[in-house]
Amino acid sequence: MPALERHAATGEIVWIGRTPDRSATLRSEALTSVALTFDGMVGEDHGDATRPSCGRVTALYPRGTEIRNTRQVSIVAEEDLNAIAAEMGIDMLDPADIGASIVVRGIPDFSFLTPSSRLQVPSGATLTVDMENRPCHLPAAPIDQAHPGLGKRFKAAAKGRRGITAWVERPGAIAVGDTLALFVPVQRAWQA
Repeated sequence: MPALERHAATGEIVWIGRTPDRSATLRSEALTSVALTFDGMVGEDHGDATRPSCGRVTALYPRGTEIRNTRQVSIVAEEDLNAIAAEMGIDMLDPADIGASIVVRGIPDFSFLTPSSRLQVPSGATLTVDMENRPCHLPAAPIDQAHPGLGKRFKAAAKGRRGITAWVERPGAIAVGDTLALFVPVQRAWQA
């Protein structure tokens, strides 16, 4: 039996963006296509093979410890963006305002994809799921620029809908309109 099994779900890339300098802004710039390398998305500030550890792993390492970068790409479902916008009381949430790398359509329960699942496009470029991307306060400022005073609503509205983070397992090109094939690990859920 294979360690990965093709799941029935496929999706489509409907938006691509990159944040060239997150110290200047979290806001990402829209692209129609981009190359993925082992260091992540070309021109993306979240790229590189390693990164300084953050608050998500302080139980393991002091903040700033050099670790493997499994958060090279932030992917969110269009369906979840629409639900977040509705809960925030706005018509549309621009993925650029939350620093998204990729927006997909058509894969259900996207924010809860099993870690180590793979997303592959026709070029062969493959992203490996790290984990759910839990919402934070950083998108509040870019959202406030488009929707004054509403950025503070993002974190609560995005709970369970913020998408996933991933890293590049196989380099290649991705483009808006590409089909994503989902492969999930064949394993039972961990039991304590």
